[in-house]
Formats: sequence, structure tokens, C-alpha cells
Amino acid sequence: MARQRVGQRAAQPRAPYRGPGWKQLPTLGVDVGGVIVTLAGRDADTSFFGTRPLATPAVDGVFEALALLTADPFAGRVHIVSKAGPKVAANTRAWLAHHDFHTRTGIPAANVHFVRERRDKAPVCARLGITHFIDDHLDVLAHLDSVDHRYLFLGGTTAPAPRQPLPPWATAATLWTDLAEVLRASGRGE
Repeated sequence: MARQRVGQRAAQPRAPYRGPGWKQLPTLGVDVGGVIVTLAGRDADTSFFGTRPLATPAVDGVFEALALLTADPFAGRVHIVSKAGPKVAANTRAWLAHHDFHTRTGIPAANVHFVRERRDKAPVCARLGITHFIDDHLDVLAHLDSVDHRYLFLGGTTAPAPRQPLPPWATAATLWTDLAEVLRASGRGE
């Protein structure tokens, strides 16, 4: 391994070629809590934060929708990007395995990424080339400037919808069936 001299800049990785004719492939990012996993009260027995996190139900239609989207138009370019500390990250991985998530959706375990703060999803999305992102928090979506298509999912929680008007850069959805249709059209450039 070559040593770096004092005062000399370390070699920087080269950015991928993005010359004339380059087109970014549609790539989907998905949050977990409130989007894949239903959020319940923290003291509920079947809450992800309760005593039986594996019993936490999936959001209706999520497995079918993600399997469809992973095949077309995102062609395997689907990533899970979730804010979680070590315990919740371990619970999430266990939940995904318990529900056979990777087989049912076609999303590989290597495409699961955890960050410690909500705002930290932005650099991960930029690095992965995420073009479409689904989250249940508007403040997360506000940080994702590099993501062209941002979706606020409201169907995985009992919390009320935001009272403020939805910004023009966000699209709201409450059902995975409806969201999958919108994502398929957008991912195909329709």
C-alpha cells in the first residue's frame, strides 16, 4: 500500500462517466417503519418496539407491490434505507428474515442500509443513485434533494396526515396498490 506524504491529497475515487447520452436508471429507496412495517403504539404487544417485534404486521400489499416494482421498472435496483440504532436494525433484519422478505420481494439483503439520523438518508440515496424514495416522514423527504420523485406514505400508521399542505415535490399515497401504479409509470418515464 502506498503511503501518503504529508500535505499531499489522497486519491479521490472517480465519479462514474455521465457524458452525452447518459441516462440515470430508475432506482427505488424505501423506508421500513410505517412503510413496510405497520407502526403501532410503542406499548402495544405487536409493536416493532414491544416485546414481540417479529409479530408486527406488514403494511397491506407491501410484499406484492415491492415484488412487482423490483421486477419492473426498477429491475433489481430497490434499496431499503432506514433510520435505526443497533437494536432496531437487528430487529429489522430479524423481521425481514422471519417474513421471508428478500425471497418474496426479490430485494437482496445486501440492499438494506441503516443510518443513525433521518437526515443521513440523503447521502446514502445520493451514493446509491436513488431516483424515487418512499417514507412516512415529510421531514425525511425534505432532506432528499438528489431524489427526483419523493412519496409520502400514509397507510402504515394510525397517525393523522400532516396538517400543512403537501409541498409540490412530494406525492402522498395511502395504499401500496395505488403507489405501485404511480411508481411503475414514473419509473418507466410515463
